[in-house]
Amino acid sequence: MNLKRTTKDSSEKKSKKKFFKRKSFYLFLGLFLGITIVVSLYQTSVYFSTDESCMMCHVHPHVEESWKLSSHVNNGSGVKVHCVDCHLPPKSHTWDHYTAKAKLGIRDVWGYLTKDSTDFDWERMSELDYAVTYIPNESCKECHQNLFPQGISDDAITAHLYYEENEKKLNLQCISCHLDVGHHNPNYVHGKMAGVPGFGGSSNSAAPDTSAYFKTATPITKFENFDEQIPGTPLSFKMVAINGGSFKMGSTDKEPFHKEDEAPVRNVTLSPFYMAEVEITWDLYWAFYANTMSEGRTPPEMVFANNNNPNVDAISGPTPPFGFPDQGWGGGDRPAITMTHYAAETFCQWLSKKTGKKYRLPTEAEWEYAARGGTETPYFFPGNPKDFSDQGFWRKFFDADTEGISSFVIYSKNSKNKTQEPSTVKANPFGLKNMLGNVMEYCADKYDPQAYSKGGENVTNPISTEGTEWVVRGGNYTSDAADVRSAARDYTKHDTWLKTDPQQPKSIWWYSDIRGIGFRVVCESNI
Repeated sequence: MNLKRTTKDSSEKKSKKKFFKRKSFYLFLGLFLGITIVVSLYQTSVYFSTDESCMMCHVHPHVEESWKLSSHVNNGSGVKVHCVDCHLPPKSHTWDHYTAKAKLGIRDVWGYLTKDSTDFDWERMSELDYAVTYIPNESCKECHQNLFPQGISDDAITAHLYYEENEKKLNLQCISCHLDVGHHNPNYVHGKMAGVPGFGGSSNSAAPDTSAYFKTATPITKFENFDEQIPGTPLSFKMVAINGGSFKMGSTDKEPFHKEDEAPVRNVTLSPFYMAEVEITWDLYWAFYANTMSEGRTPPEMVFANNNNPNVDAISGPTPPFGFPDQGWGGGDRPAITMTHYAAETFCQWLSKKTGKKYRLPTEAEWEYAARGGTETPYFFPGNPKDFSDQGFWRKFFDADTEGISSFVIYSKNSKNKTQEPSTVKANPFGLKNMLGNVMEYCADKYDPQAYSKGGENVTNPISTEGTEWVVRGGNYTSDAADVRSAARDYTKHDTWLKTDPQQPKSIWWYSDIRGIGFRVVCESNI
């Protein structure tokens, strides 16, 4: 009897030992631990998906306030859209959602621990070109599956049809037209601009006092600087007399960041001309807009015919743009932006009729001659482009020099991602401001990459008429120092700059997808 019991006890002990050594035990243990880890990770993910947890890292004094004021929270339906709903791919895209969450989470925690939020440029982060990288289009479509709800306007139907047809082909994003829905911005307008900002006031403002308006344009009796008066307005602007002369146009391959379309260097001779001290400002452009604006019912071909008719007194000007083209940065002396090359030419036509002088866009040669201000160096001020530029291997370890360039140029390093007033920079040797940086400036030439090799080594008053795009010069507020050299060339990207414009035909007056473009005017000399 005792032997049987002993044998049974021994067998049970062996059985228990065998169980813990069995593969099934490790399988169950692994499953248990796996489930525990998954549940823990899920609960952690849920916790760190709350609005409160997002606010822990994103210490932004305005983000929560602007979110609560936005239509994603402050709406009549009672629906509240949370941070993760917009800033992460939808949960239905499981892998994309959680991998994006992990990447952003690690980055945000690292930034929270190692950086000071007071040093962040929150205003820059609210701009469209920054926002598009952090708002997945799939998240917008997850909630807004019906793009044609009841009560939608005709303009919205046109825009959404354009979006449906071109989303993948043009890589369109909802946020491009709906920047304000997640974080309210009082300066953002989704719809056509009403009234006339700046000069002339809005359509609801009282009639302006015209007693101080100029009656005549400024008479020219000798070749010198003058302040042009625009009849019928209180506005004037400075024109600088540029003596004619010869200069070497372009750059050699010895100049840092030289490009092929800047060669060969040629000798160019120019007649005297006047050039505006600064880029055309919003005050001036709104005066033109108020005087010439049209309702948009006239086909573009009829507008072209009217404005090209020398016997027609009235110039047909821009139609109302969508939103405020000043981007909420302010008007006044800031350069007018987002107009097309044709709109800039039409401004010159209007100004010519107003003043009785011949105003036009500068030729590319006139522009470079004026920008150089008598110098033959990469910039009109001392300095090597390599020292100022962010390009190159060593910039991974050492910051670019900004001291020598920031006094003269509004570019990526000092612009805060927006245009600036002319008073923020010093003039070049000819007395012109913002020739480099701030906004790209239209020229009268068509862009031809081989333009400098045509016409010989010595040319007089050249202008290129071959090409499909227009020359733009000077770089803008987003440019690297390499691209604001006096010789640097660029050109319009017409179709790309109208990518999100849903109108058919597309606007001939306003670009929808470029902000750093403007112009200054030249006046021909008859002295």
